Amino acid sequence: MEISTITGILDTTLAVIFTWIAYKTGSIIYKYTPYSYPNARIRAMEARLFTEQRFNELAESKDLNTFVMNLEDSDYKPYLSKLSIYTAETIDRAFDEALADTYRLMFKILPKRINPFFKLLLEEWDIRNISAIVKAKVYGEVARDYIAELGTMVEKIKAMAEAKTLEEILVILEGTEYEEVYQRLLLKEITIEEFETELYKMHYAKLLKYAESRKDEERKILEEFVKLKIDKINLMTILRAKLYGLGADKIRPFLIPGGSLSQRVLDTLMHVEDLSMALAELDSTKYNEVLREVREGLESGDLDVFNKAFERYIKRKISELTRFYPLSVAIPLNYILAKESEIRKLKAIAKLIEDRIKPEDIKALVGELP
Repeated sequence: MEISTITGILDTTLAVIFTWIAYKTGSIIYKYTPYSYPNARIRAMEARLFTEQRFNELAESKDLNTFVMNLEDSDYKPYLSKLSIYTAETIDRAFDEALADTYRLMFKILPKRINPFFKLLLEEWDIRNISAIVKAKVYGEVARDYIAELGTMVEKIKAMAEAKTLEEILVILEGTEYEEVYQRLLLKEITIEEFETELYKMHYAKLLKYAESRKDEERKILEEFVKLKIDKINLMTILRAKLYGLGADKIRPFLIPGGSLSQRVLDTLMHVEDLSMALAELDSTKYNEVLREVREGLESGDLDVFNKAFERYIKRKISELTRFYPLSVAIPLNYILAKESEIRKLKAIAKLIEDRIKPEDIKALVGELP
């Protein structure tokens, strides 16, 4: 073989190798570099999350004035300092504002290819608010008492809460994705419960579609997160139905498609006779870990313990993903879950202080929250 031929082969081989190296390097830079700054910033924010000791100290506050004063060295100071009076309700809304800003920050600092997912997450508060308002209006209660000023349509939510009739709400929802399903409710084609389920079906379909549009670990992490949330809703629906002796035909319309549990497993759970049999079937699924944690409470019919345990399970699973993928969307997801948990506990402490509950009891009650 001539030297020129050998040289040509070597040149071609080297070109292929360098092209491959450049491609792999580019892929790594594309996948991981955009997370370097936001995840470093989020890690710093994680260091400021409250410990159990801090919650216990806040539980010792003698009144809400002291509670707010004890938060002056925290990230909540700018929100609480705007308040003219301190009540559990005004403090609750200040915490909502802080949580909304957390979502906005995630949207601002995360890579453009992933930040729309956090806007979609924020839309779940729209669903909660719309459902709460409609239920309150139907049952003759004050709608404003049931809403959180969170989500992507806060002004519309406020207007809906002040609406005099259900028909006025339709006008406010005109042009939104929720208009058609709300019309069906007004026409009595669906019940309030079916209306709420339809909203959640729409929401989780959007989340799942977005997750499936991503690649590699981004897709894996987002799909895991969304499917865990769907499974929790579906299992709570089935267990609650079995507690009241409802059959599969009554349960099926209220399940959210897209979870990780197979249709066979769901069908089995729906067709068992009662709650104890449903728990026995659930024990053979991957969620037996959740079940073991709260079996005693569940067997007595306390489904809230399962809900809390599942929330803790989701947090653990996402936290595990942060260790496998330290430069990924798992970090902001994990932080959002932790921040929501922190604010949930702070709201509970404020309400319990207002109700003059003893500090020891506050610590115990808040310690049970996920």
